[in-house]
Amino acid sequence: MVITDVVCVPVQGGFFTDDQAAVASGAARDGFGYAGAPKTPGFTRVRQPAEALSILLVLDDGAVAVGDCAAVQYAGAGGRDPVFLAADAASTIDALVAPSLVGRELTSFREVAAATDALESGGLPLHSAIRYGVTQALLDAVAQVERRTMAEVVRDEYATGVELRPVPMFVQSGDERYDNVDKMILKRVDVLPHGLINNVATKVGADGQLFADYVAWVRDRIQRLGEPGYRPTLHFDTYGTLGAAFGGDLAQTANYLARLGEVAAPFRLRLEHPIDGGSRTRQIELMGSLRQRLVQLGSSTQIVADEWCNTLDDIDAFIAAGAADMIHVKMPDLGGINNTIEALLKVRRAGLVSYCGGSCTETDRSAQVSAHVAMACGADQVLAKPGMGVDEGLMIVGNEMARVMALTARRTSAAPQRS
Repeated sequence: MVITDVVCVPVQGGFFTDDQAAVASGAARDGFGYAGAPKTPGFTRVRQPAEALSILLVLDDGAVAVGDCAAVQYAGAGGRDPVFLAADAASTIDALVAPSLVGRELTSFREVAAATDALESGGLPLHSAIRYGVTQALLDAVAQVERRTMAEVVRDEYATGVELRPVPMFVQSGDERYDNVDKMILKRVDVLPHGLINNVATKVGADGQLFADYVAWVRDRIQRLGEPGYRPTLHFDTYGTLGAAFGGDLAQTANYLARLGEVAAPFRLRLEHPIDGGSRTRQIELMGSLRQRLVQLGSSTQIVADEWCNTLDDIDAFIAAGAADMIHVKMPDLGGINNTIEALLKVRRAGLVSYCGGSCTETDRSAQVSAHVAMACGADQVLAKPGMGVDEGLMIVGNEMARVMALTARRTSAAPQRS
């Protein structure tokens, strides 16, 4: 099967792109948006609609494979690529990507994805969102050629050795940190609530008490509304605010994280990006030290690497330094989904907890592809995306995993039995 055409069409991202530097420095909320000028290059406002771009690969039998280029909510922060602009990306794809794909025969996803991910412009890699969307479409194309699910293609090409099964889902609350938690509990979400803890003054408190109170509220709400036997993991994304609340003091921060673990009991607690080092080297040093201090304190609190852990090389460095209990493999940041696959397998082999993640700014299509990748790699957790509304992301990712299970189970049961 050969690719005969590459079509680009701008589509909507699942949420908004925010200028993290402006938010962290105190940009005031103005309704749903933020007042004031942006601080990060590429932003025209502190909060602006997320852009996305669908890639349609037309095959010589008329079939069409689809992937979506999308970036993360906090573009340009933590060593990430700048804000994604669909029009610019479409021009790049027409000029550089399409010529490399049109006329190409589809044999191995792994081979064509690696070649596409390695394309450059001016000696630099293409924007991670471009590589992300195009490789999604390539995986879909190979799956259509082979008449199998994308999960089966990944499992077999990378010899992951896992049994395809649904992956526990992590759901985001956005700023609706109370009503959305009720939704999560009623739907028996596996991991909750994210919380969007992105400002010290309004969400953590100078002494950390605001956030501790919120953790306690989530704990109590689960115990009040949850059915018997419901034991979700509590996972909060804190954007470096916990360390900032204690002036970067590691001893105080570690003691606080340990106290939060006690507050969360009897539920397991994970804290994503509890402190920010401003560079990869410093981030690894701080996270590694925090993890060691928590072990010394006998704390069960786990810390999750996110910012400054954006590439395969970054992930290797965090693993080697023992700088996290869980690695957030943030799919759009890694570019080609072949890199996500490699990253998830590296994390699993290292004995750490693997989180197949991403962002609220993604699309329905990128979320569906993510479900296949998470299942094929045996991830410990997958993000329910896009959006911040709970129901939509939970439905899109959960339903896609259910479809994969139904199809693969039907094929297995229909296969002829050998005597």
